[in-house]
Amino acid sequence: MPDTLEDVRKVAPALARYTTRVLQGDVWRRPQLSGRDRALLTLSVLIARGQSEQTPSYLALALDHGVKPSEISGMIAHLAFYSGWGNAMAAATVASGVFEQRGIDAGQLSSAAMPAALDSVAEARRHAIVQRKFGDVAPGLVQLTKDVLFGDLWLQPELSPRDRCLVTICSVIATAQTAQLGFYLNRAMDNGVSRAELSELMTHVAFYSGWSSVYTALAVAKEVFETRPD
Repeated sequence: MPDTLEDVRKVAPALARYTTRVLQGDVWRRPQLSGRDRALLTLSVLIARGQSEQTPSYLALALDHGVKPSEISGMIAHLAFYSGWGNAMAAATVASGVFEQRGIDAGQLSSAAMPAALDSVAEARRHAIVQRKFGDVAPGLVQLTKDVLFGDLWLQPELSPRDRCLVTICSVIATAQTAQLGFYLNRAMDNGVSRAELSELMTHVAFYSGWSSVYTALAVAKEVFETRPD
């Protein structure tokens, strides 16, 4: 957690109280998500919103909760595509300092796992829909989405497909891109994320991206939950 709580108490004692009693004392301890998952979600929101000042404390917390350096590295690269290169580059700069303090070197930033397998049928279906909608408007972007985003980035082994879904959902909510949310909620459930976990994700993220952004997202989540058989 941030290490400036005493300074916060001098300015906003109510905020300090809610941080201690509600955020730290309740939300972070709820069993529906692991501490590791919560750290990953929180970092995703901070990076997506460009909140670099808070990032070092949560990077350290993530490492303490078992998030691997390679997973943090993969998350930063992933979020470059979803929250913008500037936010990802700023996060990489912050992470560099934390990694140096922890003695984490470049050898710990790659994964020995094999890349994920591409679901060629599902990807062909996704690409056909996007091509039909936007192929005449931005053919370059549509092709890069196929070749780089889903044909490369999503297959990289530093983050599991499950975690990539969680990271992406957090970024979409944090940047209020609700029109994209349904696709990624369905993708998350296809990759083993349960309704209970997604529900708790919404609760957790509300504290970091704001109540209004999450309540807007809840309408999409409700529709997805009601239309899926599982």
